[in-house]
Amino acid sequence: MTSGPAADPSDRVGTRGMPPRLLLLTGAVTLTALVSAAIGLTLPTRLPADDPLGAPARFGIAVAVLAVAQLARLRFRAGAGMVSISWGEAALIVCLYLAPAGWLPAATLLGAGLAWTGLSLYSDHRSPLEIVRVAASLAAASALAVSVTTALGQPLLAAPTPMLALAVIAGSVTYLLVTFWLAGVTLGLRHGLPIGPPLLAALRGKLLMFVGNVAVGLVIVTLLELDARWLLLLPPLLWLLQQTYRYRLRADQERRTWRAFAEATAALNQLDERGVASAAVSGALTLFNAELVDVEVARTDGRWHRYRGDAGGQLIDREVSPPGRPEPDEHELIRSLSVGAAPVGQLRVRFPRSAPPNARERDAVAAFGDALAAALHDAATHRELRLVTARSSYEAVHDPLTGLANRTAMLGKGDRSLRQLAHEHPVALLLLDINQFKEVNDTLGHAAGDQLLRLTANRLSALARSGDLLARLGGDEFALLLTSVPVLDDRTAPMAYALRQAREITERLAAPTEVAGVRMSIEVSVGVVVADAGAADLTELLRRADIAMYQAKEGGGSVAAYDSTRDAASTDQLALLAELREALEVDDQLVLALQPAVDLATGAPTGVEALIRWQHPRRGWLNPVDFIRPVENSEQLGTFTRYVLNKALAVAASWAREGLDVPISVNLSARSLLDPRLPVEIAEALRRHQVPPHRLVLEITETVVMSELEVIDEVLATLRSMGVQLAVDDFGTGFSSLTFLTRIAVDELKVDRSFVIRMADSPEAAAIVRTTVGLAHELGLRVVAEGVETAEQRLALAELGCTSAQGYHFFKPMPADKIGAVLGSLRDSAESNVFRLRADGAS
Repeated sequence: MTSGPAADPSDRVGTRGMPPRLLLLTGAVTLTALVSAAIGLTLPTRLPADDPLGAPARFGIAVAVLAVAQLARLRFRAGAGMVSISWGEAALIVCLYLAPAGWLPAATLLGAGLAWTGLSLYSDHRSPLEIVRVAASLAAASALAVSVTTALGQPLLAAPTPMLALAVIAGSVTYLLVTFWLAGVTLGLRHGLPIGPPLLAALRGKLLMFVGNVAVGLVIVTLLELDARWLLLLPPLLWLLQQTYRYRLRADQERRTWRAFAEATAALNQLDERGVASAAVSGALTLFNAELVDVEVARTDGRWHRYRGDAGGQLIDREVSPPGRPEPDEHELIRSLSVGAAPVGQLRVRFPRSAPPNARERDAVAAFGDALAAALHDAATHRELRLVTARSSYEAVHDPLTGLANRTAMLGKGDRSLRQLAHEHPVALLLLDINQFKEVNDTLGHAAGDQLLRLTANRLSALARSGDLLARLGGDEFALLLTSVPVLDDRTAPMAYALRQAREITERLAAPTEVAGVRMSIEVSVGVVVADAGAADLTELLRRADIAMYQAKEGGGSVAAYDSTRDAASTDQLALLAELREALEVDDQLVLALQPAVDLATGAPTGVEALIRWQHPRRGWLNPVDFIRPVENSEQLGTFTRYVLNKALAVAASWAREGLDVPISVNLSARSLLDPRLPVEIAEALRRHQVPPHRLVLEITETVVMSELEVIDEVLATLRSMGVQLAVDDFGTGFSSLTFLTRIAVDELKVDRSFVIRMADSPEAAAIVRTTVGLAHELGLRVVAEGVETAEQRLALAELGCTSAQGYHFFKPMPADKIGAVLGSLRDSAESNVFRLRADGAS
């Protein structure tokens, strides 16, 4: 058995790249062979005196037999190299019969050297040093084999006997073991691998041939002893035996190869790229006994990643440039990996120089490459699927614009957070809504609105503390759940803490910033609710915080705490609605509080606003803010509206009987205008109380102003055609009022009290009042300023051209039985008659 690499053309001797220990082994074996050959040639020959062949001829025949035995070799791969097995044992047995035993080391050295030189020139291209090593190894093995054989018998020209057969068999076993041991050590030293596995594999492949070699050697010796002419029958038989050996070796090798191929391809069944590539490198190193394996993977983003493994088992991976066109190399196989038309990567397998790839290995690399391509494609597909799944899971619980948790995540995570806290532990929920966000979208565009939302989210994230849960619920609403609320003996401490946090947030958000090139401040309304963790789920907390947030908007402030008395959905409010039903059936609970508006120049009454109050038998006096909102959201709205109208018209009718020609104003809910029967009901009430339509002023809120529902426009148009007057309450607080005035004709604009209170100190508020007054004059409308509380405000309004006002500076709301006397007094003391309505010919 022999093993070794092919020669490097640039290395004439063959020492380049050879490990030092292998050089040392080669030197030792060569010296052993030379010494053995020299000693053997000096030993007595013991040839008969009448030998017909003579010593030179016998030595030449031995050299030829040993050379032919090496030429008729069979090669197979074992470990990282190619192993050659030959007819060496048969040739040794024949030569022990034909020539003196001492000559055989020299004959082996010469015959093997000649044979391997010829093989190197023809196909192997081995270096001279490698040829010397192979020949010396065989010579050293033959020297040991000869020593064992001659110690047990003298086979020279001796007839075969059982004892002599045992002697040559023992020598053949020695020859086999020495040659295989030297070949295994050579492979181990050259490639740094353990010698056990390749040695055992080679022994399994050689075993049948060894038995045949010994049998053939003994048969040849027997035929020579009987009649040499019988040898003419051996060539065909030996050829058949050689083919049998070749087939058996090839079958064994292919069986091992395909078993290893199946294991290697099965190991590719991984779910990630690295797992597939690592299994491919490891499998290719084992399957092809390769020196180096590169798996280069083309990723979906255009980058390439290389996984490299060597025979030592080390795996290195790094990003690389896309591979160029591969250069041909007889010791490398390169396979482009693709699935359909989609490139997946590239497989590069570098074989040992002693074992260049053959046709079968090229086919195996191609098949392995196809399996690897499919595995890498599956891994990439699985990775994309994981990314899509992760992205879908992420998007399911995150807002795509800001990256914050969405409403679904807020509800799920919030409830889990509440369950993890002690039942009595206080928590706070802050619900934020950006003021005038719609105007930003309408004015600057949706891209600016998105920028504003992202900026708000970033600032809120910076303000949120560890353990807080921040989410965008949708639109311009954000929620912040505070779970680290201080626990103190004072039950008011949690609410005070939450309100401080809310005010800090509003102040931080209000820091000037630039959106779409426009410098602005982010103003928000915040609803705050505080509760014990076990008292409510997050859905209920959000509902309460939403109520508080709208209380903040309605109150003109930026922060408001949840007030259960203003919660239309609380059990208390449900009871309140039941009690209201009873109040509507009697005549002494729901009463009118009437507040006159006066002419700023003459002091004459210009109108009276009817405000409803509830004299509750158990709760005491309730203002509209305590019960109007739940009424508006209930089925009792229609009944309530008719009740208030009837009371107001009844009072107006009594004024007419006293000669007071003053209109009465009634606030009308937006939901009431959705009822197309409303004009008919109002007409019937006017007829029943005998009040002219122009003496009724219906005040509509900005909610109505901003609506574009056709039914509302139709109801308002019908009321106008009847002669009922319309007033826009809280004019100036929204951006849609002017648009509304182009759709529906109104008679009166009521300036919101927030501008009146601030106009002395705020140029902006004063400008709005001035603009409203000027607009009313241009359109021929009345203007009433609400909430006048001081003489300075009255004077400022007069200077701005406002003609009418109402507020505590003039009169507080008063009962119906007192308003008649007040109106009469105002009329009598006025410098002129009551301000004439436009319906009466006023301009």
